[in-house]
Parts: sequence; C-alpha cells; structure tokens
Amino acid sequence: MPVSDSLRSRLIVALDVPDVAQAQQVVSALDGEVHFFKIGYQLVFAGGLELARELKREGFRVFLDMKLLDIDNTVEKGVANIAAMGFDMLTLHAYPKTMRAAVRAAQGSDLCLLGVTVLTSMDDDDLTAAGYGTSAKELVMTRAKDAAAAGMGGVVASALEARAIRREIGPDMALVTPGIRPAGAEAGDQKRVMTPARAIAAGASHLVVGRPIVAAADRKQAARNILQEMAEAAA
Repeated sequence: MPVSDSLRSRLIVALDVPDVAQAQQVVSALDGEVHFFKIGYQLVFAGGLELARELKREGFRVFLDMKLLDIDNTVEKGVANIAAMGFDMLTLHAYPKTMRAAVRAAQGSDLCLLGVTVLTSMDDDDLTAAGYGTSAKELVMTRAKDAAAAGMGGVVASALEARAIRREIGPDMALVTPGIRPAGAEAGDQKRVMTPARAIAAGASHLVVGRPIVAAADRKQAARNILQEMAEAAA
C-alpha cells in the first residue's frame, strides 16, 4: 500500500543515541522514508541542539523533547527562545500553570506545545509510589483536559489511552504516542505500549518510535514496515 506524505509526517523517529555522529547516521539511513525526528535530553546534552538546527535547515521537522517544568517566568522565557528557533514540537509537563505560561510565550509562532500526561514507563504502582492517589488513566485524562483548557497544541500519552483522550479533546489537537512497538518487539523499559496499527486506529496523530527503528539491522526497512502498518490502519 502506498504511503502518502501526510501519513509519513506522522511517524517521528526518536534520536535516542549517545552522540551527534550516531544521530546523523540514523538520519542518513532513513533518507527518503522519515521526515520527522525527536531530540531529547540524551542528545541535547551531547550537541543535539545544533543538530536540531541543522535538521531544520535541511527541511526536516524537529520535535524537541525537553519536558519543561519550572516556575512560570522561567518556562515562559525558555519557550519564547525555543519558539524563535523554529522547531515544530516541544514538550512540557502538563501542569496547568506551566502550560498557560508556555502558551503565552508561543503565541504567534508555529511551535506545537505538547503536554506530557503520564510517562509510558510508568504504571499505577509507579504513581502510587510517587504519591499520586489516582490511576494512570485517570491522571492522563485530567491532564489532557487541562491541556485543552490551556490552549495547548496537543498532548503526549500512551496509545492505550488514545481513544478516550481523542473523545475528550476532539479531532484537532495533536495526540502524540510514544511507547510504540511493532508486533513481536521487546517492550524494553516501556510499560504501556501498543502496536502502530492499533495506535493509529485509536486516534493517535503521531507515533514516536525509537529502538524498533534505531536499533534495527536495516533501519530503512524497519521504518517502511511501520509506515505500511500505519497506512493499512488509516485506510
């Protein structure tokens, strides 16, 4: 089944590698298949911010996964600087005050702000240990509602909650789902995972895929397989 450019733009490959040289190898290996890359803490602190600028200059889309959380003034100034860099997506923790500060800073830019609901590496037991008196799904739904009320561009959540979130936030906000694992793949340190096809069917707008592509012997073919699975689910 042919993969449209619009569907291809919904696959985000996580450049979760130790250094810029390895990240560039991944980008090169995926030439023509993947247009959108995520850069997080590991790579940012190894020169990844300059790589992010370089990818933008080359026409790629860039998701800066920084999960910001600080006092309102600090968040607002930081987001304003990130928006000026021209990146496409930015994460922050979905605390209402934090999100409102970020939305103020991003006004007038094309930066899509994403509220992180509950990390896909966490389950109910982890939340209990952290002092939360609610289940993962309940906290995800609360934070998704708060993100919509704050005027955020979207949320980040496990695809396991995608269908319920989509009903709550409507069709327009981005719903970005990490923890995507093709059938038969190892979950690794993720606890709340789903296959690409099921995530698309559940209402995810974007899928974030790291190790199943980055660690594959044939990265381009791994990306093609996932894109085909997405295309079949979206048909």
